[in-house]
Amino acid sequence: MLRILTLSTLFPDATRPNFGVFVERQTLGLAAHPDVSLQAVAPIGLPPGPLRRLGHYAALATLPTHERWKGIDLHRPRFTVRPFLQGRHHAAALQRALIPVLDAIREKFAFDVIDASFFFPDGPAAVALGKRYGVPVSIKARGSDIHIWGNAPATAAQVRAAGRNATGMLAVSAAMKADMVAMGLPADRIRVHHTGVDQDRFHPVDRAAAKAALGVTGPLVVSVGALIPRKGHDIVIDAVAALPGVTLLIAGQGPARSTLEAQIARLGIANRVRLLGAVPHAEIPKLIAAADVSALASESEGLANAWVESLACGTPIVITDAGGAHDVVTSPEAGRVTIGDPLAFAAAIGGLLADPPLPQATRATVASFTWETNTAALYEHLATLAANRRI
Repeated sequence: MLRILTLSTLFPDATRPNFGVFVERQTLGLAAHPDVSLQAVAPIGLPPGPLRRLGHYAALATLPTHERWKGIDLHRPRFTVRPFLQGRHHAAALQRALIPVLDAIREKFAFDVIDASFFFPDGPAAVALGKRYGVPVSIKARGSDIHIWGNAPATAAQVRAAGRNATGMLAVSAAMKADMVAMGLPADRIRVHHTGVDQDRFHPVDRAAAKAALGVTGPLVVSVGALIPRKGHDIVIDAVAALPGVTLLIAGQGPARSTLEAQIARLGIANRVRLLGAVPHAEIPKLIAAADVSALASESEGLANAWVESLACGTPIVITDAGGAHDVVTSPEAGRVTIGDPLAFAAAIGGLLADPPLPQATRATVASFTWETNTAALYEHLATLAANRRI
């Protein structure tokens, strides 16, 4: 029996049900493996003192520190994040907060390996804790943890040091692995580990009926992603503005909402572009499956789950050449990879609307992206690290 301690600051909770759902799904799959015993730690970063009572921090502070989450034994220790310091102390604070928690866990659960599912601040803390307990450490790179934290002056050295000292690493795409190697991380310790998609939940449907349920007639484009500048929603909005009769539905929340609302009003397209806010993950399949095209003009990505989920629904994608774009757009049936420009996006979307691929052909492009495959690969990776450490 392989005893795994999964560590991730990117994990859902009662106040943020959509936060890190892909990490949750990966963890649930691993916990269900017949040869695995797993406990999970999902630390919560809170600012010091009175700041904890502000905004969403107030709700986070009320979460239990230990609970059963969908059958998993889950710990939620707090660590201090100090605003305006660009994250330079996050990893050290996380490490300090985790020591008493993991000391207590280890008394009854002598974990064989630490599985850190996000590179920063989880990775540096996990490496230090791996040394404390004499166990191997794996760190997974997903996107912003490498592209942002791995290049920011305050944290880049910590990210690189964690990668060089980890026993093994995972990258969500071949492009992500290449980015990690370019940072100086050892290629021979990095394994590409694709995400999975629930092929039973994400599948093609009667598109006309699904559109009608959403109150949409005519061509439909969807975009799923946080409302932050990096996701490029403004580019997709401009593109749809140039496509008469096309409706755009954007699922996500974030600080750029007011800016996007102003853009929609300025373009005079509020009748066919809607910001849906945070859509429960359970509702995402029917939204995506209703669309003719899924579009996301990201500045950077690892390998977006929204891409794979769209393709599993038979909905082709139009995306930028970011991260693992070419891991998923492997044929014309999958969609188009183009530049982050409104006219380029309009041309790519228009082309797919004029000559759409068959939904089943689109779905077939991600047949290998299953959670079963994800679990098997992750188990083999972690079991190998643990076995090699015992030799």
